[in-house]
Parts: sequence; C-alpha cells; structure tokens
Amino acid sequence: MPQTVLLAEDDRAIRHALERALTLEGYEVTAVADGVEALAHAHRTPPDILLLDVMMPGIDGLQVCRVLRAEGDRTPILMLTALVETADRIAGLDAGADDYVVKPFDVEEVFARLRALLRRTTPVTAGGNGGGNGGGTEPVRDTQVNDRQVEAAGLRMDLQARRAWRGKRELELTRTEFELLELLVRNAGIVLDHSTIYDRIWGYDFGPGSKNLAVYVGYLRRKLDEPGAPQLIHTVRGVGYVLRED
Repeated sequence: MPQTVLLAEDDRAIRHALERALTLEGYEVTAVADGVEALAHAHRTPPDILLLDVMMPGIDGLQVCRVLRAEGDRTPILMLTALVETADRIAGLDAGADDYVVKPFDVEEVFARLRALLRRTTPVTAGGNGGGNGGGTEPVRDTQVNDRQVEAAGLRMDLQARRAWRGKRELELTRTEFELLELLVRNAGIVLDHSTIYDRIWGYDFGPGSKNLAVYVGYLRRKLDEPGAPQLIHTVRGVGYVLRED
C-alpha cells in the first residue's frame, strides 16, 4: 500500500507541483489549501505523514500542529516555511513539528526528509536506532541499556512509552528530540560527529551548511538544562556532540 501524505499549502502553484511530484514518487496525496481543511482531513482519515505550510490564512500550519499534538496525535509533521530565522524554526519545533524545509526548496530534499520521518514511525527498540560513533567504539559502562529503557548521566528513557526524565522531572520531547536524546544517551561519553548523527536521526547528511542539527541540539538543551545542574550536551568544535555529566 502506498504511504499517505496530507499536504496543506495555500499557494496553488506550489501545492499542485508538490502534489504531482509526490504522486509520481509513489505517495497517495491529499492536497488542501488551508489549515481548516487539513484538520478536517486529519481527523477523518489520518495520514501517514503531514506536510504543512507554516503561513496559511485562517488556521496556519503551526496551529494545526499544536491542535494535533494537544489531541495526542503523533503523526510525523514536516513543515514548509519561508521563515529562516532560528526563532522561527524553534517556534515550529515548539508547536510539535518533527522537521522543516525552508523555501525555496529542492523537491529531492523534501523526499529525503519525508523518507527519514517515515522510517522512524516504527517504535524504537534497543536493536533499532542503536547508537554508534562511526568508529566502532562501545558506549561507556555507566550507560544502562535494555529492550525498554536506557539510562545515563541522570537521564532515563522509556523507549516503548517514548517518555524521558532528568531525575524526577519528565521532559516534553518531540519525536526528533526523543530520538536525538536516545542516540546521545546510548553513546554517553562518546563524541558523535555531525555526519553520524545526521545518518542515524535523519538518514541523510544535509551537508556542512545545514543548521538543522544545531537547532535541535539547542532546543534539546533548553529542555534538559536546570539551574545549578551540570550541562549534559557538550559541543566538540569541528567534530560534533557528546553527552556527559561534568
């Protein structure tokens, strides 16, 4: 069965072009012009993935995202946006989006991001999204792993329930934030380079000019950090990131 995409884009030319391209790529596409129609279709016939324009009249893409997440709908959401500032991207992540593409975009990038999100709709287990560092180094010994939970540096993650805690405080994480944190926790104490993280989380390396990873790391830090507590995610300049409790 073809995977289903709900596309919401108010620009007719972009909507028709994307609908045609996605159909030729093998997706079953429902294309609508605004957020009201998007919510109606999502409630009536839930798709495998949503592709939402941020700026739409009436109910915009961010509002659609917030409504679905508030209802407990975890369908992957890829945002289309002409807004390039970091604050704008963070607003999309905060609304519950899993990823974004900045206009003007290459349709092949849209396809790559859709494939990456759809690969992650299967629940994560210890054998699935297990981390590595590209060099075969094993995680440090204080990382506890089983088929349901991983723990390291004061963090605990329930992989089946997709819940995470720092100490006793539960963290509210998007799908991508959860999987990024799981990768770091599984490899606590090991520096993961940018290309390894892109490959494990997105299935695609968007190149040295992409700020996608930096945005997600920054947003994850904001949710993890606590006053007076050690920072957990550290930047290794020119290489990547490492989770450790200093």
